[in-house]
Amino acid sequence: MPSASALRLQIEHALEHRFPAALTPVQRTIRETAATGIAAVDDLLQGGLPVGAISEITGPVSSGRTSLALAFLAARTQEERVCAWVDAHDAFDSESAAANGVALRQLLWVRCRRSQAGLPKPASTARTWARPDFLHLDQALRATDLLLQAGGFAAIVLDLASTPAEYSARIPMATWFRFRQAADRTRCSLLVLGQEPMAQSSAAVVLTCTRPESPPAFQTVFAGCTYEVRTGRVAAHPSTPFLATQRKPPASTWSANAAWQRETSA
Repeated sequence: MPSASALRLQIEHALEHRFPAALTPVQRTIRETAATGIAAVDDLLQGGLPVGAISEITGPVSSGRTSLALAFLAARTQEERVCAWVDAHDAFDSESAAANGVALRQLLWVRCRRSQAGLPKPASTARTWARPDFLHLDQALRATDLLLQAGGFAAIVLDLASTPAEYSARIPMATWFRFRQAADRTRCSLLVLGQEPMAQSSAAVVLTCTRPESPPAFQTVFAGCTYEVRTGRVAAHPSTPFLATQRKPPASTWSANAAWQRETSA
């Protein structure tokens, strides 16, 4: 009985004229990346966040999620590229963004307000979708979909950091799949900020941020805060994978710059 390798050679030989390289795996290529502006994170990601894909940045409050996203937008907007920030809970601080180097003239800020006139509500879940958190989430997803379909944006940040995890977990997988396809088509880097990963297999990169060091209780100024970034999953793109999945994801630490030092009342 012929071996499996012999059978494969026979099949390839029979199909080589009709279907060239029918059983030959697609050659792995390197996906285009964009630097975050933070050397430690760029080294961890071997160049930066992927272009034309979804990157999730997760973690608790004050873990460095927003700082990392702003650093990435600063690098993109300083290259005269247009970016967008979809703010699900109207929590974006434009002054802090400018202090971190984001060119606001190159940034579209989409603010999800409390006024929900005209938004359709599913008949079976009208009471559920009437809650403010769900309405803000619905607005943010609709806005992100429109921006991705329109094209022309180098990067879009979908800020769901203040959305409860039990709400964001209900986002259909079809939504994330549509976002992934649109981002790949328009070559847009979609950054999703949240408490927990949401996009699952549709995300190319998942970064988990933690803050291992806290300032002493008696300090009134936050300075020299150290953050840790860990890759929880680095998924391969169907056609152009750029990194292999790692069993024990590496971690990297970085410090917030001086622009993020804020005075608090004693």
